[in-house]
Amino acid sequence: MMEETILFDLDGTLTDPKIGITRCVQYALASFGIQEEDLTKLECFIGPPLKEQFMEYASLDEMEARKAVEKYRERFAVVGIFENDVFEGIASMLGRLRLAGFRIGLATSKPEIYARRILEHFQLMEYMDEVTGSELSGARTRKAEVIAEAMRRMGTVPKQTIMVGDRMHDIEGARKEGLFSIGVLFGYGSRKELTEAGADYLCGTVEELEAAILNRVWSQET
Repeated sequence: MMEETILFDLDGTLTDPKIGITRCVQYALASFGIQEEDLTKLECFIGPPLKEQFMEYASLDEMEARKAVEKYRERFAVVGIFENDVFEGIASMLGRLRLAGFRIGLATSKPEIYARRILEHFQLMEYMDEVTGSELSGARTRKAEVIAEAMRRMGTVPKQTIMVGDRMHDIEGARKEGLFSIGVLFGYGSRKELTEAGADYLCGTVEELEAAILNRVWSQET
C-alpha cells in the first residue's frame, strides 16, 4: 500500500515570514517611487506569486512587475530570507508525523533554491522527503503546478496526498489537482478566504493540525 503523503506550504504554514517578505516588498516598491510604511498592508504578498501580486497591488504592467521581483530578490537573497521564524510546535509536529509513517514534502511558490536555504537554516530539512518550489525564471509559480511537480517527484497520487496551507492559492491548487486540503488559520489567510476557496478542513493551531493529520480526517465521513 502506498504511503500517505502530506504536502506543506512554507510561508504562513511552517514559518512566519512577515518581516522578511514585507520589508523586501517595501524595498522593491520604493524603487518605483511607491512609499509604504505600514508593513501590515503588505501582508497580501505572503503566499501569492510575487509578479502577479505586484501587478495587482501597485498596478504595474508585466515588465515593471518583473523588475519589481528582481528588486525584491536583491534584498531577499541577502537579508530578507532569514527575517523569518518557525511557528512554535512545527518541528516537533513534523517529527511525530514522520514517526507515524507519513511522507512529508514541501510545496511552495517561493523559488526552490530559497526554500531549501530556509529549511536548512531552521533545521527543518531533516523532516522533508522532497522540496518543490518555483524556478527563479518565473516558471512553476502557480500552486497547482507546484503540487503536481511535488507529487511527480514523490511518486504519489492525489488520493494518497494531502495539501496543507494558509492561503486560497494552496486550497485552489489542491482542488485543481484533486487533493484533500487543510487550511490553517495561524497563517495569513482568513477563515472566510479559506472556506470560500473550498478548504476541506480548517485548523486553528499547530496542535489541531497535528491531531487532524494523525487522526486522518480525510478518511472520515463528514
